[in-house]
Order: sequence, then C-alpha cells, then structure tokens
Amino acid sequence: MPLNLAMSVMSFSEFILWIVLGFMFWRRKLHHRFPAMSAYVALRVASMPFLLVLLYGQAQHWFNDYCFMAYFLAYWAVYIASAVLLFFICIEVFRSALQSFPGLVNLGIVIFRWAAFASLIVSLSSVSYSHRSLFVIPDIALGLMRSVSVIELCLLCFLCLSMNALRLSVRDLVFGLALGFGLMSGNDFIFAAFMSQNASLTSTFQFVYESSILASLGIWVVYCVLPEPARQPVTMPVNSTVYRWNEIASALGHTGTQIAVRQPANGFFLSDVESVVDKVLKRSLKGSESGS
Repeated sequence: MPLNLAMSVMSFSEFILWIVLGFMFWRRKLHHRFPAMSAYVALRVASMPFLLVLLYGQAQHWFNDYCFMAYFLAYWAVYIASAVLLFFICIEVFRSALQSFPGLVNLGIVIFRWAAFASLIVSLSSVSYSHRSLFVIPDIALGLMRSVSVIELCLLCFLCLSMNALRLSVRDLVFGLALGFGLMSGNDFIFAAFMSQNASLTSTFQFVYESSILASLGIWVVYCVLPEPARQPVTMPVNSTVYRWNEIASALGHTGTQIAVRQPANGFFLSDVESVVDKVLKRSLKGSESGS
C-alpha cells in the first residue's frame, strides 16, 4: 500500500476511533466523572472533519490557496486548546486516583498548578521566536504541549509507583487514561523535536506519529468497553505515613478556632503543694476527732 494511501486510511481510522470513544463516554456517563476528557474528545471529533476538508482543499488548490492559511490557523488553534484541556485532564485523573485521600488531592492540585506554571515558563523561554508574524504560533503551541507532556509523564510515573498503596488496579480506567496520555506525550516530544515546517504528511515520521495516536485511542476504547473493577477500600493503620500526610495536607490552609493554652507549672512545685495540702487536711481531721 502506498504511504499516502496508508496515511489517508489511518486518518479515517483515527476519526472513527474518536467517534467510538465519544459514544462510549456518553453511554457510560463518564462525562460526569471526567468533564475535561469529554470536552477533549468532543473537540477532536468536531475538528477532525473540518481539518481534513481544509487539508484536501489545500492539496487541490481551492480558493487560491486560502485553504493553507485556514488550515494553519485551525490546526494550531485546536492544538493549543488541546494542550489546555490536557492540563485539566491530568487534574481529573489525579483526583480520581486519590479519591480516598482528599487532603492529598487538595495539596496535589496546588503542586500541579505550580509545576505547570514553572514548566510553562521554562518551555516558553526556550522558544527561539525566530519566525515572524503568525508563524510564531507553532513555536508557542509546541512549547505549551511540551510543558503539558512533562506533567502527563510525571502523572503516569506516579500512578505506576503508587498503585499498590492506592489500591489501584491495572484495569482501572484512571490508569488506562494515564497510559494513553503517557504514550501520546512521548509521541508529542518526538514530534516537537523532529518536526520541521516543511515536513510532508506522507513521510515515515508522520506514519509513526499517527500509529502512536491510533494505539492510544485503541487503549482508551478497550478500557471503556471492558467493565471497570470495583475500587477496593483503602485501609491503613493510624500510624501510617500516608495517613499522616493526608491529615497534614487536610490541615494546611484551614484556620481552625484558636485557643489559649496555659503552660503547666513546674512538676516539683505542684508535688510540694499537694503534700502540704495533705498534711493540713490530716491535722485538721485529727484536731476535730480529739475535740469530739
């Protein structure tokens, strides 16, 4: 099969998989549990036909090559919107994985925001901004996606290392979402590192890139089709380190009622006072008995 025909078949297959994934999310009512993920799927389903029509129009030289600029702006707008939604999806996955530890969830979301802010600054500061006018948009968009990809990989590593402590199964949808996004983030890193402005859609690199996207979509569809196992309750002793950290994280940022604590007096002084009081009571009792 020629490579350009294979790319057309893979693009059509990707669109079908996005539709199937969106249908499974709606059927299982997962849009209530993962609203950002549902918005991400809806964005991809709605944008793909429009982008494919513009891409075909660019190849056929429709509208005096205005399709190129329309495709350029639409593609990178969807790309930037996807990067923003991916950040909120990471928060949703993290919140669902640690639903038994509300204190750690609140602390982790704060850390997520600061990590995203720091990663965004580092990524955008590394952009060369060598292109002029609108052609600087791809540099900015790729910088945003790199910062989100770092968070996605860190989230996947965190879930892999803490699955036993969180009582998280490999068949859980949370792990499936993190696994698919981890694969896509690695794919985006390669795309950002080796893509050039004149890269052809029929190149071998684009074929590998599209294959990785299809693999991620296949993972999500399988996780949505298979029944999700019931989440096991997390039980741990009171002296557990995770329990202590959850209590500490729950206390952070909450100002309770302030009370005044009086410092206790010296223990030796109190013992002397108690002995004197006992002697006085004994003498008074003896005096009353002798008087009677």
